[in-house]
Order: sequence, then structure tokens, then C-alpha cells
Amino acid sequence: MKVFVTGVCGQLGHDVMNELNKRGYAGIGSDISENYNGEQDGSPVCTMPYAKLDITDQEAVDKVITEIKPDVVVHCAAWTAVDAAEDEENIHKVYDINVSGTKHIAKVCKKLDAKMVYLSTDYVFDGNGDTPWEPDCTDYKPLSVYGQTKLEGEFAVSKTLEKYFIVRIAWVFGRNGRNFIKTMLTIGKKSDTIKVVNDQIGTPTYTYDLARLLVDMIETEKYGYYHATNEGGYISWYDFACEILKQAGYDTKVIPVTTAEYGISKAARPFNSRLDRRKLTQEGFKPLPKWQDALARYLKEIERD
Repeated sequence: MKVFVTGVCGQLGHDVMNELNKRGYAGIGSDISENYNGEQDGSPVCTMPYAKLDITDQEAVDKVITEIKPDVVVHCAAWTAVDAAEDEENIHKVYDINVSGTKHIAKVCKKLDAKMVYLSTDYVFDGNGDTPWEPDCTDYKPLSVYGQTKLEGEFAVSKTLEKYFIVRIAWVFGRNGRNFIKTMLTIGKKSDTIKVVNDQIGTPTYTYDLARLLVDMIETEKYGYYHATNEGGYISWYDFACEILKQAGYDTKVIPVTTAEYGISKAARPFNSRLDRRKLTQEGFKPLPKWQDALARYLKEIERD
């Protein structure tokens, strides 16, 4: 199986390439950078092919992917700077990347009869209530430009293809990039106290574990919408921060605050980011491990860097 992966300079794309390599699949990575920066951890992925690609360039997308002729495209590339997406000067670019870029990839997948995996987000929902969102729920009410563009990316895939996996994730952390855990560790080293919101509820997603699931998926034809985060229960960002600092051995005091007390950001965040993951087991997929275990493994990994 030949797999083309976009966004390999990010957290998830990097781990997907490593997972493909472990299973002996032909993985071809792509991103907008001249060179793949994942070499930093010395992983085997460094020897796998890489193609620079601007997904907003329709001709380039068609040419590069058509020449490679993959069986599957795992589309990890996206604009993910949630607050910056709200800036007027960025909105057009965000749409170009998250919507137009996704359309370009979906079209070439249709031409090649290739499977496509599209990574989406809890931000497609408005975050009201406390009931976990089900994968096939269509009560979409994104609160931000980021959420709206990711939703339109979903539509671009589902309206173009039949052989697709749309996988919504939340609270992502991985080795190859910035994330909440690294931020907490940086602040924890410098400060005695830290304020973290306790009224936004969800579950973290470790890209190492998610990559395994995504490759499991593309080995099947069980297409459709899925929600995938680590197991271990729903928590607040405050709960997550407390566990991060505890496992890291820091004495930093974490003070719970409401979103309103913390201060309004440019982009509205969903309060309810609970994603119902039951469809994974119903379709025979192995769930991701508990987030507490994922955190422990992740902290050991970054200690080696």
C-alpha cells in the first residue's frame, strides 16, 4: 500500500509517517517547507520520500499526487492557529488552506480512486450542553473561522468521495511541534502558580496513538465519520494541567478559573468538547489508550530530546 501524507512537518503527519514505516508501507510525505523537519528525533521516517507541496495550488496538487498514484491520502495539513485565523488579514489564507486545499486533494483522490483520510476537529460544534457529540451528528454550529473552515473541509470530502474517513480529534499533543503540555512545562519551570480554565471539557489526543488508529483504518473499507481521542474520561484543561505537572514532578500550583475570568480570546472555544468514541469499537477498531498513560509515555519521549 502506497500512502501520501500531507502536513508531515506537524505533530500528527510526522507520527503517521513513522507508523507507516513501522508497518512496511510506502509512505510519501509532503508539506510546504523545502525540507522535512522531522529528522530532529532521528526516526526511520527520515529515509522516506518527501515532496514539497503547497496544497492551495490546485495544479501542483494534481500533478504531484497523480505522479505518485497513492492508494491512500492522509490529509493532516491544515491551518491550526485558532486565534490568528480570526485576523482579517489571515481569513482568506485560512480558507485557502483548510477548504480549497482539501477540495484539491479530494478531487485528485476521486480521479485516482484513492481512499482519503481527513482530520477534523471538535470545533465544528458549538460546544453547548454536556452530552458527548456523536460522529454522525449534523448539528454543526462552529464558533470560529477555524471551526467553520474545518467543517467546510469535511463537506468538500464527503460530497466528492465515497471512500473517505473523516476523523474528528481534540486537544492534540505530539512530539514534533508545540502543544499544551510543552507550554505547561515551560511555564511550570518559571512560575510558582498558573491559571488554567476549568469550564472547557474534553479529552486529549496523543498523535502517536492516533497515528496507529489511522493506519488501522486505511487497512479497511469501513468508511465514514469517526471521533478519536484517548480514553480515560472527560476532563477540563485545569485537570489536564494538574496531571501534567504532577507527572513531571513540578510543584507549580494550578489555579482553576472560568473562561470569562481567564480572558476572552479572539476565537471562541467550545465549552463542551466531549467526543463520543463508541463508533470505533462498534466498527472493530482498537480504542486509543487512556490519556493518563499517553501523557506518561509522551513525557518520557520528550525527555530524550
